[in-house]
Amino acid sequence: MAIWEVTSRLSDLPDFMFPSFTQVMATLFSGLISGQILVAIGASLSRLLIGFTIASILGLVLGYLIWRYKLVEDTLGFLVTALQSIPSIVWFPLAIIWFGLNDFAILFIVTLGATWTMIVNATSGFKNVPILYQRVAKSLGSSGIHFLRTVILPASVPQLISGLRIAWAFSWRALMAGELLGAGVGLGQLLEAGRALGQMDLVISVMIIIGVIGTIMDNVLFLRLERNVERKWGIRT
Repeated sequence: MAIWEVTSRLSDLPDFMFPSFTQVMATLFSGLISGQILVAIGASLSRLLIGFTIASILGLVLGYLIWRYKLVEDTLGFLVTALQSIPSIVWFPLAIIWFGLNDFAILFIVTLGATWTMIVNATSGFKNVPILYQRVAKSLGSSGIHFLRTVILPASVPQLISGLRIAWAFSWRALMAGELLGAGVGLGQLLEAGRALGQMDLVISVMIIIGVIGTIMDNVLFLRLERNVERKWGIRT
């Protein structure tokens, strides 16, 4: 922070191009106090949670079908592998045509950003369930929903949590890309407004907010949950 502050003050660049640390902090606190940034955070997180929830459910269901049925694996599984390599923002032109320049288009991008990753991780988690667990459960009469609920899902939990963690990161990136190009209130729109107005202090302020939220969600929620599960399963001491 000290290097940033000194470099900005000694630089020949104008303040709007290379703002100092104190200038960015002043803009950040001003935005928080006025409520502008808080409203944007609320709008972005609501879109993110909706899209992430849809992607998680789709990923679990489709991952189970790919693991359970060979035909689905040979068809849908191959398609998912191909679609995973396509950046989610590439779908945005289609989303605008299908839904218009609104929240539905952004939700579509966010959902796609996490769905493919969740499907791949869910499929991998189901496939890595030890065969011994499955044979013992079936020999004791477990089948159908009971087999899925008491054997497959519990044994897949460590892999599923890792998948949720990665899917959250992908959906977060897709959200920012979608909001930069989309309409409505959000952190991405604040970034675009800062770029259009030449206010780099606003741009950097939003970048700091994005980094803080991402760090909190990853370290406080997903990483802690992952460690607790690994400790419960004896993977971590």
